Amino acid sequence: MVEPIKSQQTFARATQVIPGGVSSPVRAFRAVGGDPIFMDRGEGAFMFDLDGNRYLDFCGSWGPLILGHVHPEVVEAVQRAVSKGMTFGTATAVEVELAEMIISKVEPLEMVRFVSSGTEAVMSAVRLARGFTHRDKIIKFNGCYHGHSDYLLVKAGSGLATFGTPSSAGVPEDFVKHTLVAELDDAKEVTSLFEQYGKDIAAVIIEPIPANNGLLLQRPEFLRFLRDVTAKHGALLIFDEVISGFRVGWGGAAEHYGITPDLMTFGKVIGGGMPVGAFGGRREIMEQLAPLGAVYQAGTLSGNPVAMAAGIATLKILERDNVFVKLDALGLSFERALKTALCDVPVGVVRVGSIVWIALQNKLPRRAIDIDERGISIYNAMHRDLLNAGVYLPPSGYEVMFISTAHAQSDLDGAADLIANNIISRLKL
Repeated sequence: MVEPIKSQQTFARATQVIPGGVSSPVRAFRAVGGDPIFMDRGEGAFMFDLDGNRYLDFCGSWGPLILGHVHPEVVEAVQRAVSKGMTFGTATAVEVELAEMIISKVEPLEMVRFVSSGTEAVMSAVRLARGFTHRDKIIKFNGCYHGHSDYLLVKAGSGLATFGTPSSAGVPEDFVKHTLVAELDDAKEVTSLFEQYGKDIAAVIIEPIPANNGLLLQRPEFLRFLRDVTAKHGALLIFDEVISGFRVGWGGAAEHYGITPDLMTFGKVIGGGMPVGAFGGRREIMEQLAPLGAVYQAGTLSGNPVAMAAGIATLKILERDNVFVKLDALGLSFERALKTALCDVPVGVVRVGSIVWIALQNKLPRRAIDIDERGISIYNAMHRDLLNAGVYLPPSGYEVMFISTAHAQSDLDGAADLIANNIISRLKL
């Protein structure tokens, strides 16, 4: 590794024109120390910074790059789309094609609408749930992140967990008074909320595979309980699958657990690396959206043809190359390598498909409040060591790692040894 002089110089410039020098808080490296690294290009499983240093990438742009960086077929699809026009502000055939592909693969979906981000998808799904039920309140869970819309920035995990902030300044109390917060894996608390507010609750929203505040895998029984209690009280169940959708399998967590939510939100993989979001569900609910219904939602760049083309190319490759089988095998081998190297230390490895999280504690947590802050501190301290060794981990101990089809087995084995040895050495201090 050479000294990242160009990154340092660029960061100095950035701090003068961009708040904190970054366009998203976790990129600032505040939790893990040091200045952020500025990337120049990607290739397969690797990123290269402005100084030419190479990093094995376990962040994958926070999940979208399921095929790795600059997959040639995805790049070609984007180039073809760009040559026709980058945006029109009109309907295009490619958004219809991607919608048909998504609906054909995700059984609960009968209709889908595209937006430009996961935040926008969740915001729109919640508004639709309120409009459909004519109710105001929603239940969310401590540690589940659903984007940065005002009424969901309550105990939201992700970057907020990184900075120890339970909510955000600039959000009036009136905006969140209809947001009820429960702990994950706590059916009694959810039951109590329905007993108190049942007639006013429009929806329960959850990451069925919570992956923004650790990887807090939920018991299938708890998720089935949520399906039952919402149906009993006439509320909707929203699965936020921005991360898990088309990452843990074709049908995401809904298929993985065999549960049918009323609405689902997507992002990440369905854009193939381009900005995108989507939400969908039953026809009777979705038809409440304008222009058919009274629930308004719009976006100038929604269904952007370049993003749609990248998504179509990505999903075609996922199907043609039986990618989910390969990813699960890679994830399993990485999990085993980590567990083998860490067999004598009190550390857990949590995995679902190609999503991996190292829990630096004895007991694997299911709830945000069960995460051991000492383990987060160890992760944050080791981040720079791994970075200097050419391994790019997400710059927060709360964030998960993503594996792509571009990761070679030898790279995963080498990274597992580096990570394990660093953890072991730090636990001995």
